[in-house]
Amino acid sequence: MPTEAPVYCDPVDSQGSAVPRWDRAESAAKLLDFDTARGRGWSQRAAAQEAGVPRSTLLHWDARRGRSDLPDAVADFLETPIGLAWLHRLVLAAVFVMTLRGPEGIRLVCEFLRLSGLAEVVAASFGAVQKLTRQMQQEVVAFGQQERTRLAVGMAPKAITVCEDETFHPQPCLVAIEPVSNFVLLERYVERRDAQTWNETMAEALAGLRVEVVQSTGDEGQAIKCHARDALQAHHSPDLFHVQHSLSQGVSLPLASRVRRAAEQYDKAVRKTADVLARRDAWHAKRHGPGRPPDFDGRIERAHETEHAARQAIDEALADQQACRDAVAGLSTDYHAYRLDDGMAQSAKQLRVLLEARFAVIDSIADRAGLTERCRKKIDKARRVVDAMVDTVAFVHTEIAVRIAGLEISPAERTEVARRLVPGLYLERVAGRAKQAEERHVLRDTAERLLVPLRAAGHPLRRLAPETAEQVEDVARLCADLFQRSSSCVEGRNGQLALFHHGLHCLTEDKLAALTVVHNFHIRRTDGTTAAQRFFGAGHDDLFGRLVDRMPQLARPARGRSRRPYQPVSKAAA
Repeated sequence: MPTEAPVYCDPVDSQGSAVPRWDRAESAAKLLDFDTARGRGWSQRAAAQEAGVPRSTLLHWDARRGRSDLPDAVADFLETPIGLAWLHRLVLAAVFVMTLRGPEGIRLVCEFLRLSGLAEVVAASFGAVQKLTRQMQQEVVAFGQQERTRLAVGMAPKAITVCEDETFHPQPCLVAIEPVSNFVLLERYVERRDAQTWNETMAEALAGLRVEVVQSTGDEGQAIKCHARDALQAHHSPDLFHVQHSLSQGVSLPLASRVRRAAEQYDKAVRKTADVLARRDAWHAKRHGPGRPPDFDGRIERAHETEHAARQAIDEALADQQACRDAVAGLSTDYHAYRLDDGMAQSAKQLRVLLEARFAVIDSIADRAGLTERCRKKIDKARRVVDAMVDTVAFVHTEIAVRIAGLEISPAERTEVARRLVPGLYLERVAGRAKQAEERHVLRDTAERLLVPLRAAGHPLRRLAPETAEQVEDVARLCADLFQRSSSCVEGRNGQLALFHHGLHCLTEDKLAALTVVHNFHIRRTDGTTAAQRFFGAGHDDLFGRLVDRMPQLARPARGRSRRPYQPVSKAAA
């Protein structure tokens, strides 16, 4: 008869009470004490009594080091308190980076542990790493909740802009970010993405924060616009990218097709000219009887005229294509609260003139190219946003005027803040986002011309009291950050989440919440600040350091099992 499988349970003492397992860090400390005592010449029994651990247990721990395939020095080091602490931090760093900073997933963590040899001392099975990953996610979320609550209490009241958008995994996920600090206010899966859902989720996301949302930047979706108007009672600023994208959809492909067709006609004309010339040369190479020769000169002249017309058609198509590109890109140059060449304030009326001129160029090109009705609808869709763009610039200048008027300084000093300080800071921010180095240098030079006079020793703003000067700087920075014409921070975040979803095929709510905390409290800019530091205006504890302190000790690998093949028991033997 086959024997029953043994039942494994925790050890018990003589009274039948369960004996608690030794903590891994404590066992490493006890084993170090045992080794130290043995090195002094103590007997095993005396050393075990001094350590307060049964001698058999200490011998078991000592023998366990020799069962590893790691070098003896490494195995001994990893069983010391210092080595165990280093191993703990190393494995947690691998799990943190591979599962929360990148979309690699649990299986690659397991592979890393096996290839590095750490699987000899750390449980590297999928289940063990999955458990460790879930514990880490829970600790990360708890850290984010605690720090957010603590920082919100001491947060200074501030007016903010929010950038809002949706992404799909395929379930809708609402995302909202404060663009100046890049702090993620909201990342949540929902069943619907209507205005009511936006209202409820944003109310929860802003609860406890001493902020006033004065502006919402996003696409022209009706749900987001209604949410910004009715719930946030904020101005809705259109996203410039969607305007340019709609125009590109309407004109790019048709104009490229026009250039391609013109090039094909030109190639055809060139081949026709070459054919006529070849026929003329072939005719002259032979002797012919009396009669009128073919009119090769007329044919060649007409072929050259056709070729020249085709060349002109290519040039016109290329010129229209480039002019249209410049007009679409010019929207980005025009759509600013301050002129980029001199930093002067750009009124809503001036902006409308510039934008309408850009669209006039696009319309004239569309007429010459004979664009279809479908393409013209794309252009009209973008044109409908012009009013909102003009209203946004008017809103920004009104808000700036109100904030500067609230400063307790003289009228002449307010004028300097409005004409020099705010435009100079605004151009510095535009220069930081410019793509070309030459453009950045030009913008920074213009900003310097505005700001340098303010730093002169005799300037009135230099004679302000320190508290007043700090208040003026804060208000000027707020005014410079007020004009937000793009929700690119949300688009970039959506791309990051898409990579995680693509790699894992699923993002749970816990994983999404952990990713939000990592974004806010761990990722740092070149100046060393996190999004939470910039948003709350105060420092916070180190996220990974908290994980190292709070995460439980790593599990040891399971004891090796028999590798003998399974042999079923025959009925006769049974």
